[in-house]
Amino acid sequence: MRKLLNVLFVTLPDAYCYLDTGNICVKQEGDVLLRVPLLNLEQIILFNYFGATPQLLSECASRKISVSFLTEYGKYLGTFHGESNGNVLLRRDQYRIADDERALDYAKNFIFGKLYNQKWVVERGIRDYSLRLDTEKLKKQSEFITALLKQVLELEDAEQIRAVEGNAAHHYFSAFDELILQNRQLFTFENRNRRPPTDPVNALMSFAYTLLASECRHALEVVGLDSYVGFLHTDRPGRASLALDLMEELRPHFADRFVLSLINRNEITQSDFEFQSSGAVYLNVQSRKKFLSSWQNRKKEQITHPFLKEKIEWGLVPYCQALLLARTIRGDLDAYPPFLWK
Repeated sequence: MRKLLNVLFVTLPDAYCYLDTGNICVKQEGDVLLRVPLLNLEQIILFNYFGATPQLLSECASRKISVSFLTEYGKYLGTFHGESNGNVLLRRDQYRIADDERALDYAKNFIFGKLYNQKWVVERGIRDYSLRLDTEKLKKQSEFITALLKQVLELEDAEQIRAVEGNAAHHYFSAFDELILQNRQLFTFENRNRRPPTDPVNALMSFAYTLLASECRHALEVVGLDSYVGFLHTDRPGRASLALDLMEELRPHFADRFVLSLINRNEITQSDFEFQSSGAVYLNVQSRKKFLSSWQNRKKEQITHPFLKEKIEWGLVPYCQALLLARTIRGDLDAYPPFLWK
């Protein structure tokens, strides 16, 4: 359980929430784990099976506190709120920004975060495995990304941002293969490919990106934003453009390093893949279950959020970033703070 930005996250799947004289109480197996005055909250996000009592929901509605329900795995189910929750005003501001020059500022911050985190994935590899890697090659790629990182905030249009992002991706993925330390006969990375992935590393990355995009979409919906209207990715029917924007800064640490850890710990082997006659490579049914189990365990690990300076679980990072994005759109923050992680 975490209380951040006046939002209470209940992540224990078997927890039960109820009302007690103006307080939300969280109970697990008969023990009260937390008691928080409702006057200190503006939103409650529940990842639990047992949910909340009607009395608590009624009191939250009267106080204009929204209550969002998700599965244990982060799938968004819906939000309960009173007669007015202000989301329409937030979304109107979002649409206005998407249609004018302010969208560029958000796009630059998303990509700044992405390049910063790419750089530190490479730097972390140098630090942890200097005796096993071609450190000179990795340092050069890191320096290229650093040079591009310095340019991002000075760019003047979206096409320039996409060009710099593509250039940085070239250097980052050129270093990625060096970071693979186990089973090199199976796990080699030449370039990023998808739809379909044609090698095991890309199959793992595509699955991780799909999960991350889904979690970003749910996080945005929880805070009241429209996940389909982005600031960097253009509108397209059926594409959650803002979720793709938000996940850019999270890809390197949330997905790429997770994939590297699966490979380097020998948690994934050749028997986990389907190699199709068309050249496509996918995780098989059993390995997807194994992947999801490791993904959920990773989300439970504790970190200190670099901007909020509070301890949270990895799995709450998309929700914290979505909250910060909503606060920026409302005008509570001067600029969106991307997730910058070393």
